[in-house]
Amino acid sequence: MGSHTDATPDPLDHLPTPATEAGREGLDGLLADPRRAVIALDFDGTLAGIVPDPDQARAHPGAVPALAALAPKVASVAVITGRPAEVAVHHGGFAGVPGLEHLVVLGHYGAERWDAATGTVTAPAPHPGVAAVRAELPGLLAGAPDGTRTEDKGRSVAVHTRRAADPQAAFEALRAPLTGLAARHGLIVEPGRMVLELRPPGMDKGAALLDHVQGIGAGAVLYAGDDLGDLPAYSAVDRLRTEGTPGLLVCSGSDEVTELRKRADVEVDGPAGVVALLGALARRLA
Repeated sequence: MGSHTDATPDPLDHLPTPATEAGREGLDGLLADPRRAVIALDFDGTLAGIVPDPDQARAHPGAVPALAALAPKVASVAVITGRPAEVAVHHGGFAGVPGLEHLVVLGHYGAERWDAATGTVTAPAPHPGVAAVRAELPGLLAGAPDGTRTEDKGRSVAVHTRRAADPQAAFEALRAPLTGLAARHGLIVEPGRMVLELRPPGMDKGAALLDHVQGIGAGAVLYAGDDLGDLPAYSAVDRLRTEGTPGLLVCSGSDEVTELRKRADVEVDGPAGVVALLGALARRLA
């Protein structure tokens, strides 16, 4: 299944039926009491298409209108991303949008929080290992394949191989040396779609999601993601389900990553499908 990110999604006349019983219970719980529901979404690959240059990623043109239509009808909408919060806000076009006054962006896997209500970011001090890795990385990458590029996220550093002649081979060749570099400085490596991110441990989308859901006392949760970094959030929803909070897992499908498909209750066709699903949900709650 490919991602169709540059076309306007066909509106869904009805919500899809989740493939699992837990997913059907999650959707039913959300529809029964939307004012206590959290809608949480990844950014890249879910609200925005994957592009060769991450700096050029932008939210699908239908994403902000769909979120603005849905947000006033639920307890909270949160974007949970590995990007710095302010970068996601800029690339998403989330600031100053009527209907999104209470949007929350949890950046750097929850280490940063941007609130639309105040327009400010709150965050702890950066992990010292990130500065050490940043200093050593150019030497380690001196012999890397052409097309390999780094992205400095402030609280983490990512190495992208999508522009290499053989992106997957470059990815595999760099995995071990980058893992070693990260370990020497107390960091971990988070693999993604042709990207290896060196970041502090204890930061993941699952912890961020649990903290947010529990902090507002949510009665139901929907989480949508597309990549390996979203698996902890999937696990968080599974945990919430066992504790009695209904949850719905949505996969923004792609041919690059298939692990989420196996665990999702609903699979849609990339960001366009996510936008269509959000729009259908907003109309259903009208």
